[in-house]
Amino acid sequence: MKHIATVVIGAGHCGLAMSKHLLDRGIDHVVLDRGKVANSWRTQRWDSLRLLTPNWQSRLPGHAYDGPDPDGYMTMPEVTGYLQAYSDRVGAPVETDTTVLRVSAIGDGYRVDTDRGGWTCRSVVIASGACAVPVLPALASAVPADIASLDPFAYRNPRHLRPGGVMIVGASATGVQLAREIRAAGRDVVLCVGEHVRLPRLYRGRDINGWMDAMGLMDVRHDEIPDLDRARRLPSAQLIGTPEHETVDLNSLQDAGVEIVGRLVALDAGEAKFSGALANHCALADLKMNRLLDAIDGWIAAHGHAHGHAHGFGPARRFAPTRLDPTARLGLDLRHGRIGTIIWATGFRPDYSWLDVPVLDRKGRLRHAGGIVAAPGLYAMGLPFMRRRKSSFIDGAAADARDLADHMHSFLARAAA
Repeated sequence: MKHIATVVIGAGHCGLAMSKHLLDRGIDHVVLDRGKVANSWRTQRWDSLRLLTPNWQSRLPGHAYDGPDPDGYMTMPEVTGYLQAYSDRVGAPVETDTTVLRVSAIGDGYRVDTDRGGWTCRSVVIASGACAVPVLPALASAVPADIASLDPFAYRNPRHLRPGGVMIVGASATGVQLAREIRAAGRDVVLCVGEHVRLPRLYRGRDINGWMDAMGLMDVRHDEIPDLDRARRLPSAQLIGTPEHETVDLNSLQDAGVEIVGRLVALDAGEAKFSGALANHCALADLKMNRLLDAIDGWIAAHGHAHGHAHGFGPARRFAPTRLDPTARLGLDLRHGRIGTIIWATGFRPDYSWLDVPVLDRKGRLRHAGGIVAAPGLYAMGLPFMRRRKSSFIDGAAADARDLADHMHSFLARAAA
């Protein structure tokens, strides 16, 4: 059994950012990962996936993208290379191929058991990812036996799907990207749509993330939000990273031949049943998008760019409302061969199966205040809206890790006194 001040669990962007700040403060630590650096980026993504944020936004403590395409979107091999280079550069003390089996409280600290031995420590950072486990609704168990049922981790590309059409459940970033790709491969695609966030990829000549960054929207803190629980549960925006800076939304998918239906509410005797609230969900998404565009226009005007196009910005515009078929189906019989595969793009959650400390609420969520967990010396990184709106993005890791490393430094100093 080895002893160290801090164990960081996970060597993705969050764990590496934390490691850099711990190194800067002289806090002795180790970073454990079940695979290699950036393991989830290597192993749990489909082939064509790119980052949804532009390359310039892949900022880590003391490190920024300096490649030839700052406005592009990294492929997964490029992301893993970027993070591996960062780990090497900062000298992060990473122990790879080390699976954490159990974290438990002992005396004035913690015991971390792994398949390669154990550690005792005063503090632990959970940086194992907010998207470690796909979330499937209970009705997924009712899929007919002759239809393949996949989560996004099991999907790689359309060639690996069984013959027939594909029903995709969920229309956030994952769902719309898979619908676009699978339809482009010539498959019949039905997309089940509930609450969603519609955004253009580009607006007035800039990436939408660039506007939100410039306006400070991504830096809004968790303690400034009146309904934080809802903010943390919002679906991811309908965005895709492509070399062409393409916008993907329900209109573009319908233009490509994707059938849009309401949220899947039941699977009963082989029939899929859809909600009749599709129009309401789409109207609300359009409304919220236009409010954001109004805010961008207002920001430009307030900063002396009332005639923004003269300063390199395009003119203000609004996008066509989401088109809906007034006769959209409310049910689909799955027993007659049209659908061969269902893909559940219904969200993700962290994996705390190894955490033997009473810090989870009744829904299995970590009880924390801005990443400071409800147990002395226990911290979290990378959760949605954890400390800031950008906490779950690569770009959010630096500021969050700095704050938590400062808190940990004080905690360890008090413990040693």
